[in-house]
Amino acid sequence: MQSSGILELVRQGMLTAVLVSLPIMAVALFVGLLVSVFQAITQIQEMTLTYVPKLIGAGLMVGIFGTWMLTTMVQFMRLCLEHAAQVTH
Repeated sequence: MQSSGILELVRQGMLTAVLVSLPIMAVALFVGLLVSVFQAITQIQEMTLTYVPKLIGAGLMVGIFGTWMLTTMVQFMRLCLEHAAQVTH
């Protein structure tokens, strides 16, 4: 395999990782921001208050986008296996 093929596979892997993690990370960021604003308004400074809403939001995103995430990762794995099959000794 040429170095350009390896670099393309690495680029594809990084893109896949970003795409798969983006829905969960975006919801966790948004929920964390909302909870932080709520804490600033009410002056409740409890550190553990953000964990439960973030976990619920992440769970919802996995439930909603889980099939798409799995399909995307399987497609990338197939691409990796196709490239591995082309490698000769």
